[in-house]
Amino acid sequence: QVQLVESGGELVQAGGSLRLSCAASGRTLSSYVMGWFRQAPGKEREFVATISWAGTATRYADSVKGRFTISRDNAKNAVYLQMNSLKPEDTAVYYCAASDLRVGLPVAGSAYSSWGQGTQVTVSS
Repeated sequence: QVQLVESGGELVQAGGSLRLSCAASGRTLSSYVMGWFRQAPGKEREFVATISWAGTATRYADSVKGRFTISRDNAKNAVYLQMNSLKPEDTAVYYCAASDLRVGLPVAGSAYSSWGQGTQVTVSS
Protein backbone atom coordinates (compact mmCIF):
# COMPACT_ATOMS: atom_id res chain seq x y z
CA GLN A 1 0.00 0.00 0.00
CA VAL A 2 1.21 3.50 -0.77
CA GLN A 3 1.80 6.06 2.01
CA LEU A 4 0.69 9.63 1.32
CA VAL A 5 1.69 12.91 3.00
CA GLU A 6 0.04 16.22 2.16
CA SER A 7 1.58 19.65 2.61
CA GLY A 8 1.01 23.26 1.63
CA GLY A 9 -2.10 24.12 3.58
CA GLU A 10 -2.17 27.44 5.40
CA LEU A 11 -4.20 30.55 6.16
CA VAL A 12 -4.86 32.68 3.09
CA GLN A 13 -7.11 35.62 2.25
CA ALA A 14 -10.09 35.25 -0.04
CA GLY A 15 -9.02 35.62 -3.65
CA GLY A 16 -5.60 34.20 -2.92
CA SER A 17 -3.91 31.04 -4.14
CA LEU A 18 -2.34 27.95 -2.63
CA ARG A 19 -0.63 24.89 -4.02
CA LEU A 20 -1.07 21.65 -2.13
CA SER A 21 1.37 18.80 -2.58
CA CYS A 22 0.99 15.09 -1.93
CA ALA A 23 4.16 13.03 -1.64
CA ALA A 24 4.04 9.27 -1.90
CA SER A 25 6.26 6.52 -0.61
CA GLY A 26 6.16 2.77 -0.54
CA ARG A 27 4.94 2.33 -4.09
CA THR A 28 5.09 4.30 -7.32
CA LEU A 29 2.16 6.64 -7.87
CA SER A 30 1.99 5.76 -11.55
CA SER A 31 0.01 2.68 -10.51
CA TYR A 32 -2.82 4.78 -9.11
CA VAL A 33 -5.60 7.15 -10.02
CA MET A 34 -5.17 10.03 -7.57
CA GLY A 35 -7.75 12.26 -5.97
CA TRP A 36 -8.18 15.19 -3.65
CA PHE A 37 -11.02 15.38 -1.15
CA ARG A 38 -11.88 17.87 1.57
CA GLN A 39 -13.82 17.96 4.79
CA ALA A 40 -15.08 21.13 6.46
CA PRO A 41 -16.04 21.22 10.14
CA GLY A 42 -19.42 19.63 10.70
CA LYS A 43 -19.69 18.49 7.09
CA GLU A 44 -19.13 15.23 5.27
CA ARG A 45 -16.02 14.61 3.22
CA GLU A 46 -16.49 15.72 -0.38
CA PHE A 47 -14.77 15.06 -3.67
CA VAL A 48 -12.64 17.86 -5.10
CA ALA A 49 -10.65 16.54 -8.06
CA THR A 50 -9.16 13.40 -9.57
CA ILE A 51 -6.55 12.62 -12.21
CA SER A 52 -5.85 9.54 -14.27
CA TRP A 53 -2.71 7.49 -13.69
CA ALA A 54 -1.06 8.98 -16.79
CA GLY A 55 -2.24 12.52 -16.03
CA THR A 56 -4.15 12.77 -19.31
CA ALA A 57 -7.64 13.06 -17.84
CA THR A 58 -9.07 15.02 -14.93
CA ARG A 59 -12.41 15.54 -13.25
CA TYR A 60 -13.53 18.27 -10.86
CA ALA A 61 -16.34 19.04 -8.48
CA ASP A 62 -18.58 21.79 -9.85
CA SER A 63 -17.73 23.96 -6.86
CA VAL A 64 -14.03 24.17 -7.82
CA LYS A 65 -14.16 23.86 -11.61
CA GLY A 66 -12.25 26.68 -13.26
CA ARG A 67 -10.46 27.62 -10.03
CA PHE A 68 -8.58 24.43 -9.04
CA THR A 69 -6.16 22.37 -11.12
CA ILE A 70 -4.97 18.87 -10.27
CA SER A 71 -1.69 17.64 -11.72
CA ARG A 72 0.84 14.91 -11.12
CA ASP A 73 4.52 14.19 -11.63
CA ASN A 74 5.00 10.44 -11.62
CA ALA A 75 8.78 10.83 -11.84
CA LYS A 76 8.67 12.70 -8.51
CA ASN A 77 5.95 10.44 -7.10
CA ALA A 78 3.82 13.48 -6.33
CA VAL A 79 0.39 14.97 -6.97
CA TYR A 80 -0.55 18.62 -6.72
CA LEU A 81 -3.64 20.77 -6.32
CA GLN A 82 -3.31 24.36 -7.48
CA MET A 83 -6.08 26.42 -5.90
CA ASN A 84 -6.81 29.91 -7.23
CA SER A 85 -9.49 32.48 -6.42
CA LEU A 86 -9.99 30.89 -3.04
CA LYS A 87 -13.25 31.49 -1.18
CA PRO A 88 -14.07 31.17 2.52
CA GLU A 89 -16.20 28.15 1.68
CA ASP A 90 -13.03 26.38 0.50
CA THR A 91 -11.91 26.21 4.13
CA ALA A 92 -11.41 22.54 5.02
CA VAL A 93 -8.92 19.81 5.68
CA TYR A 94 -7.73 18.59 2.30
CA TYR A 95 -6.85 14.94 1.79
CA CYS A 96 -4.89 13.20 -0.92
CA ALA A 97 -6.04 9.69 -1.85
CA ALA A 98 -4.96 6.87 -4.13
CA SER A 99 -7.19 4.47 -6.02
CA ASP A 100 -5.88 1.26 -7.55
CA LEU A 101 -8.63 1.31 -10.15
CA ARG A 102 -6.85 1.62 -13.47
CA VAL A 103 -9.85 2.94 -15.39
CA GLY A 104 -12.29 5.72 -14.72
CA LEU A 105 -12.09 8.80 -12.55
CA PRO A 106 -13.96 7.90 -9.38
CA VAL A 107 -15.55 10.57 -7.23
CA ALA A 108 -16.62 8.29 -4.39
CA GLY A 109 -14.26 8.09 -1.46
CA SER A 110 -14.91 4.37 -1.20
CA ALA A 111 -13.01 3.87 -4.45
CA TYR A 112 -9.80 5.08 -2.84
CA SER A 113 -7.76 2.69 -0.72
CA SER A 114 -4.97 4.90 0.63
CA TRP A 115 -5.33 8.28 2.32
CA GLY A 116 -3.02 10.93 3.69
CA GLN A 117 -3.41 12.60 7.07
CA GLY A 118 -4.70 15.86 5.60
CA THR A 119 -3.56 19.48 5.47
CA GLN A 120 -5.59 22.43 6.76
CA VAL A 121 -6.61 25.19 4.37
CA THR A 122 -8.23 28.25 5.91
CA VAL A 123 -9.55 31.08 3.73
CA SER A 124 -10.36 34.32 5.52
CA SER A 125 -12.91 36.79 4.22
